[in-house]
Amino acid sequence: MTVPTVSAAESLWLDRVSPTTYPAQRDAVQVDIAVLGGGITGLTTALLLKRDGARVAVLEAARVGTGATGCNTGKVSALQSTILSTIRGRHGAEKAKVYAEASLAAVELVAKLSADEGISCDLDRRPAFTYAADDTEIGAVEREAQVAGAAGLGVRLVDSVDLPYPVAAAVRLDDQVELQPTAYTQGLAAAVEGEGSFVFEGTRALSVEGGSPCRIRTSGATVTAGQVVDATHYPLLDRGLYFARLEPMRSYCIAARIRGAPPQGLSISAGSTTRSIRSYGDLLIVGGEGHETGAGEASRARYDRLEQFARRHWDVDAVTHRWSAQDPVPYDDLPVVGRYTPRSSRLFVASGFMKWGLTGGTSAAMLLRDLLGGRDHPWASTFDPNRITLRAVPRLAQINAKVGLDLVGDRVRPAQTRSQVDVPRGEARVVRDGRGKTGVYRDEGGEAHAVSLRCTHLGCLVRFNAAERSWDCPCHGSRFDVDGAVLEGPATEPLERKKT
Repeated sequence: MTVPTVSAAESLWLDRVSPTTYPAQRDAVQVDIAVLGGGITGLTTALLLKRDGARVAVLEAARVGTGATGCNTGKVSALQSTILSTIRGRHGAEKAKVYAEASLAAVELVAKLSADEGISCDLDRRPAFTYAADDTEIGAVEREAQVAGAAGLGVRLVDSVDLPYPVAAAVRLDDQVELQPTAYTQGLAAAVEGEGSFVFEGTRALSVEGGSPCRIRTSGATVTAGQVVDATHYPLLDRGLYFARLEPMRSYCIAARIRGAPPQGLSISAGSTTRSIRSYGDLLIVGGEGHETGAGEASRARYDRLEQFARRHWDVDAVTHRWSAQDPVPYDDLPVVGRYTPRSSRLFVASGFMKWGLTGGTSAAMLLRDLLGGRDHPWASTFDPNRITLRAVPRLAQINAKVGLDLVGDRVRPAQTRSQVDVPRGEARVVRDGRGKTGVYRDEGGEAHAVSLRCTHLGCLVRFNAAERSWDCPCHGSRFDVDGAVLEGPATEPLERKKT
């Protein structure tokens, strides 16, 4: 079985576990519910549905837990920087309360499922902090404390955090969760597999016919199901126009072995220069440096800044891992969980977790379990994918204006060289190819890998990501390896290979 290349080869979480070996789908399968995506959202949803008596098939294009789930900081928390303040300002107190309630329920469900299924994933309870790095961020921290308290979280303001540098203020929430996310997800998969339910790896969903029953065409065969959940992180099907409402964002992490005691809390700064901090054994984990996919300076410089930050505040022996994550951020700052379109009765979606996918994906599974079972849920209207948020329309226009600029701008931008011979080892260039352009990466062994730059989703031109050695689409976040294989959607087809 050939499985697509994992996009975060240096992730701490993927390095610490052996990959799963579930089979690829080869024969037609009929189940009650098909779940697209083998990350925390898809597998938690599948397990809850199986517990409700459904026969479930999970379709994962690569390996379980190797996508977004294997590329984060491993925090499950209802205190998420200043997100509650943002939701309160845009949507009002009631929706902020729902978001807080859903997040807190997710923390408890992760702990419960881990215990119920005997999952060995280094799960611990830790305090979470949102801190002010300087006096300019005190107001943001105080607002988050006020909004979080009003939303039902047991927060309190404190003036210190277990960090080796002073903070101006912080809000604290106890009893949150840290874990090894890939190990946890593998445990969920083991609980799903069997008794009429399936986990398929190396099986990419290519299209879905939403009839009665639904038919999913995969890279292996066909799955027939009464209902389908798209939990592919970035929605696979364009019929809901999610690509126009979700902005792909990248962020970065490093793990470093340090001398001395690592911090025990789950900390994140309140300002725009985000620093997310936790420990894992004797390792320090630092995250941040977010930006729009395909935009901004070289990704390597962002890793360098995270390392400089770690060395400035800790006695770092060595940086052991570097990895990055991609997250679709909704235009109105609330996840999209529910019916795929207003008239969908068989297709459902979960996405847009604002960079807190371990928490948001778990609460999404709780909501989806009830919706697919025909039951009402108090969170449904808040996370309804088909909502219209008038106050956020300017942001929606801004996102799509950027897409238009990227679509046109990359086409008129000149090629970087006229010959593949000029591409240095370990680097990539845009090469003039007649009247068009080709993306060429030359590996360390000297072999050239040439692909079309035209994204197979909607035709934007991809850009090279030197840190991850991938071709990334700045419009909607699709990512491809150097030979064109899909790493992340919404694209489902590879880039066209070119002659070298």
